Amino acid sequence: MRLFCALPIPDPIAQSLLGVQHGVPGALWRPGENFHITLCFYGEVANAGLVSELQCELASIKAPALSLKSGPPGVFGGKEPRALWIGIEDDAALNDLAKRCKMAALRLGLKVERKHYTPHITLAYCRGTQDRDVARYMEKLAGFTTPAFSIDHFSLYRSQLGNGAARYTVLEDYPLRAGITR
Repeated sequence: MRLFCALPIPDPIAQSLLGVQHGVPGALWRPGENFHITLCFYGEVANAGLVSELQCELASIKAPALSLKSGPPGVFGGKEPRALWIGIEDDAALNDLAKRCKMAALRLGLKVERKHYTPHITLAYCRGTQDRDVARYMEKLAGFTTPAFSIDHFSLYRSQLGNGAARYTVLEDYPLRAGITR
């Protein structure tokens, strides 16, 4: 199974993001139900026992509920754009939760990405998109923000690739609790 841990995006926030998905040739816009903030990508985990162990590790994480705000837009890929996204303002509790999700995988011997954590919501993947079109889009999005939003759980997702957008299935939800401090 192809797995990742992420925060779901509340519907009102997803609706506001759907409203900015236009005007970029070659952009493959993500459906609102696929919006999320990745905490840790685990990749292919073929062993069912290991999946179960990962679920137990994630269930042991105690972390506070989150109040997040969107940040500036961004692009992965530079001159050859691969993805357009809306950033999330720096948040110590979010960064700590992502670290804990990564540590859960490392304790089980799973390999995880070593890239610097950049919390974001992917708006589109790009196919043949020109960097000048992305630059114009980034200028238009420069002042865009969503209202602050609360998150009371994180989830372990299964990702199934195929024709069109990937299908994400929640395998398990894990509560984030008010009153818990990092």
